[in-house]
Amino acid sequence: MVLKKGDVFVFLVGLVHFKCNVGYSNVVAIVAFSSQNLGVVTIANTAFGSNPAIVTDMLAKAFQAEKKIVKQLQSTF
Repeated sequence: MVLKKGDVFVFLVGLVHFKCNVGYSNVVAIVAFSSQNLGVVTIANTAFGSNPAIVTDMLAKAFQAEKKIVKQLQSTF
């Protein structure tokens, strides 16, 4: 999804996400959480151990890693 100036996007609780500036100018993002007690989210379990699995290409891009490394991480779960 490409956001433009003034757009709002809500990430659902537990949704793994990342952002990437595809433009040429600076970006400002304002983030708010629904609770001051956010709990613990283990990214490794969520990203590499999800069922169904997150597409390897997407994880490789998000973590700026080679696909073979992502596949190796996924295989440990």
